[in-house]
This record gives sequence, C-alpha cells and structure tokens, in this order.
Amino acid sequence: MVDVVERTSTLGKRDRIVVIGAGLSGLAVAHRIHERATLLHRPVELVVLEAKDRIGGVIWTERSDGFTIEGGPDSFITNKPWAIDLCHRLGLSDQIIPTDSSHRRSFVVRKGQLLPVPEGFVLMAPQRILPILSTPVLSWRGKLRVLLDLLVPRRQENTEESLASFVRRRLGREALERLVQPLVGGIYTGDPNDLSLLATLPQYQAMEREHGSLILAARRQQTRDRQLRKLDHQASGARYGMFVSLEGGMDVLPQTLASHLPPGTVRTGSAVRRLSRSGASSCWHIELLDGPTLEADAVIVTTESHATARMIDAEDPALALQLRSIPYASSVIVNVAYRRDQIQHPLDGFGAVVPAIERRPILAISFSSIKFPSRSPAGTALLRVFVGGATQPELVDLGDEALRDLVTSELGHLIGVTGDPLLYRVIRHSRAMPQYTLGHLDRVAAIRRKLARHPRLFLTGIAFDGVGIPDCIRAAQATADAVIEALANAAIAAA
Repeated sequence: MVDVVERTSTLGKRDRIVVIGAGLSGLAVAHRIHERATLLHRPVELVVLEAKDRIGGVIWTERSDGFTIEGGPDSFITNKPWAIDLCHRLGLSDQIIPTDSSHRRSFVVRKGQLLPVPEGFVLMAPQRILPILSTPVLSWRGKLRVLLDLLVPRRQENTEESLASFVRRRLGREALERLVQPLVGGIYTGDPNDLSLLATLPQYQAMEREHGSLILAARRQQTRDRQLRKLDHQASGARYGMFVSLEGGMDVLPQTLASHLPPGTVRTGSAVRRLSRSGASSCWHIELLDGPTLEADAVIVTTESHATARMIDAEDPALALQLRSIPYASSVIVNVAYRRDQIQHPLDGFGAVVPAIERRPILAISFSSIKFPSRSPAGTALLRVFVGGATQPELVDLGDEALRDLVTSELGHLIGVTGDPLLYRVIRHSRAMPQYTLGHLDRVAAIRRKLARHPRLFLTGIAFDGVGIPDCIRAAQATADAVIEALANAAIAAA
C-alpha cells in the first residue's frame, strides 16, 4: 500500500496537477495550465518534478568568455506559429533575433568538398529547375532523374511509405543519397529508409496528391508565398529567413516559462520511481526516488517514452510495452571555437551536411557564429559538430579524447582548421531523439487508446506528434487544455 506523505489538507477544492519533466514540454504545459486556470478563476496547485538539477531538458545554454554555446537546438522556425506566439506572450519579443542575412545558404559534402545546396531546394522539393541543372552536387543522370518528377505518376496505393521510398520514386536514388538524406538527417538524426513519410513530413505526400509533382507543388507554393511576403531569393536549402533564436540563448525560453509559474512550482532533483492508482476514481500517487510520495488529481508525463514506460510499468504493463516500442537515437553535439585565421574555409554559409554515402564519421557542421554573429567574439568562429544518430550509433560511445581527435580531424579535412581550439565542449544526448519509423502513427494511436483507460493521466512530448520546438509547444498547450477540461468534467460529475 502506498504511504502518501505529502498532501496539503487545506487545499479544499483546489486540484493538484503534477507535471513530470521540466523540459520545454513540461514547462510549456505547466505555463498553459497556469494561464488557463488564472483566466477561469479556477484554483489549482501546480507541481513540476525534474530529475536533473537543472531545467530545460535538451535545451541547454552556456555562456563563456563571450561565447554563447548551445547544447541542444539553437533556433526554431516561425512558419509554425506556436513558438513565436509563446515568446510574444512571455514578453520576449525584443529577444527574438533572425539569422544573419549575409550568408543564407548551406553546403553538402561531396568527395570531401563543400558544395552549395542548390538554390530553392527545400528538404525534398526543388522550387527552381536551373539550380538543379547547374549544381555539381548531382551527376547529369541524377539531375535528369530529378526532372522526371514532372512525369512520374501519383502513387495510388494507400499503404504506408518510407521517406526514402518516396524520394527514390519521385526524385531518384542520387537525389536521396546526395541531398535529401543529409538534409532530413539533420532534423531527425535518422535513416530515411526507416522513417515514415506520413509521420515525419506528411506535407510532401499531400503535395504529390494535390499537384502530381513535387516540382510543380513547390513552384506554386513559391508563387503563393511571393504574394504574401518578400522572399529571400538567394537562400538555398531551408528558408533561413524563417529561423530565429533568442539573443540571450535558447535557454531563455524555459527559464522564462519557469519564472512565470508560482514560486516553488518547479522542483529539481526530484526523480519519479513509479505512478500508481488504487481505483478508477482515486487520485494518482507519484512515488519519488528520494522524498515523500505525492498525491495528484491529474498527472502529465513529458519524459522520453522509455522513461515514461518505467514509471507506468507496474500500473499498466501493456501501455508501458507500447511506449517502449518507440525507438530512440543518441547523438553528440560538440561545440568548438577557433580564431578566424585558423580556418581556411570562407564560412560563407550556415553550415554543411554530410551524406551517409560519404562514409564520414560526422553528420553535420553548423557555423553557429555565422548564423548568429553575436554567438562569438569578433575574430573568432563558433562551430557545432554533430556525431552519432541512428545511422552511426557506435560513435556516441567514443571517449572524450577519441571524440576530440575525430572532430578536429574532420574539421581539418573539410574546412581547413589548424591548431588548438579556443573552446571545446561535448554534450551527449543519450536516447533523446525519438525515431518516427514506419508504423509510428499506429503506435501512437495504440498508446492513446490504452491511455484512455486511465482518467486524468496525460502524456505529451516529442515522442508523439513532432520533434520541433513549435510542435512541442503546440502539443503541450493542447494537453494543458485537455487537463483543464478533464478536471472541470470531474468536478461536475462529483457535484
């Protein structure tokens, strides 16, 4: 029997809501609940439990000797409104900074050389034909195969398709290997042969169905965009004008979210052992590894699905099994800085992606201080090197010295770095990136069916409906609204 030690007897009708995890999802859901409860004049007690000694999850920023070092995401996109809207509501409008307009393009490695991604090539859809015909990234055979997208018929089958299968079918194998795989790999750190198109980039399936061609769809979308806003015609790859960061670093967002919660809401160093309930109508019990067991009227779990599975295993082994079925990849981000005169490459872009076919031991290099010049002092360059992911998992286990040798060697070969770095930081993300592999949507649907058996238990986070910051915030806010509604319905039923 669970010995519930902590429950304030004077709460009356105040509902206690416990959020597990103080990453972006947990803080965003807690902030939304606080917003809604205040607006509705509904008294609630919020508790946010975080196992680590800091908040922010994968968002991690260090400031050292004029460098702003990001250990996780360094920006977010604005064409999905949820992150930018939240920043405005938090009073962070004056903190929002765009990418520098001087070098809005990216490179892709081919035979050890950094070549520009063709202008207008957005992840999987070429907006312009001439850059495809002139790019040295593809052979003539590969270029002509891309243009066949204009003639390839729509797919008629309704079965799920991998991202790789879709791209091979529409643009050809070479475009997949030389452009799409490294560009998409930079988002999901995954293998496109395993990733589900519908779960990762469903808009491209819709483009094919509506227009019959990715090229036609992209060009028509570009025409519509021109009518709405001025486009940056020099950009290649992603639409870099849509990416923004925060002047003080990305951790300003979780820190500000936490500061808007009532004092004492967030408790770090509070790891959860298990969740349990003694009956369908009873409260939830949150047993901590170190500390009194908490009682809650509603629980929201925002941790990685494999961590959530451990907490719920005793209560619902079938749900835990489904949560464990979502695979994860590990990765390493290495921040390294040099004097500018130690780097031969002009760094006239935002970074470079490395195709798996190149067989190099890194995934990408981001030129952080080119994207956001305030990230490093004048006369220096701050770089981020990405290692591991689903395609090279063994590299995540390298020791610090071996990893340093690998990174400095690759930087020497690819961008001509010489000498010792001014700064070197390693951030390891173990099993932190969910892989939306084939069957992901079915797995998520099965999880939600099982979750429906547990009143006032909610799950949110990047394991389910999108890995980007805006998607994370959207899901968290929707979950918060569902919590408020569930508690209101429970109160009506009890009246």
